[in-house]
Amino acid sequence: MSPEPLLLALHSSSETLGVALQPLGPSGASAEVASFPLGRRLSNELLPCVEQLLPAERWPQIGRLVVATGPGGFTGTRLTVVFARTLAQQLQIPLHGFSSFLLMARRLVAPGGAMAGCERIWLEQVLPRRGSVVGCYGVDPCAFGGVAELERPRLIPAAEAWGGSDPRQAALVEPEADALQLLELGQLAHAARLEGPWAPVLPLYPTSPVEGL
Repeated sequence: MSPEPLLLALHSSSETLGVALQPLGPSGASAEVASFPLGRRLSNELLPCVEQLLPAERWPQIGRLVVATGPGGFTGTRLTVVFARTLAQQLQIPLHGFSSFLLMARRLVAPGGAMAGCERIWLEQVLPRRGSVVGCYGVDPCAFGGVAELERPRLIPAAEAWGGSDPRQAALVEPEADALQLLELGQLAHAARLEGPWAPVLPLYPTSPVEGL
């Protein structure tokens, strides 16, 4: 009997790595989730942290992958996306990437969330001396996962007006909660039998990593 396939979620769009793991499909099993405040140590400690939940010898059990694509730190987001792409390519399994802002929005507008009842919200990440990265999200039962990205995250100069009268919320990552959002979306993708090619999954950079570009 072959081992049960697993769903692995990776989120490194903040200083803290979030990793979550769950059996793939409607088994009803609870998720394992952990967070690791690595900061710049992510490049050296990404794999050991993943192995705390899933040892490398069990990686062939992974049946589907989900990863946060940012906005986030240039190096941290890139490392985890590249790792997920490599795993998906080598294991020949589906990979899905979701914006870290979308994960926040789903958490915030869910029942009991800080913005529950709002049909449309803006998320803002303030960047010192550069302005803000903002994105707009709305509840939409027809959208995959129930929340639509109405405006893709982009950089807005500090002096420029944006957002109109819609509610605004600071874009704050909650690594474990947002990794669980990734699992939920991954399970939906599996139930819908989405293909999940790895090649289109790329980091989202609203700002250039090179100052002045």
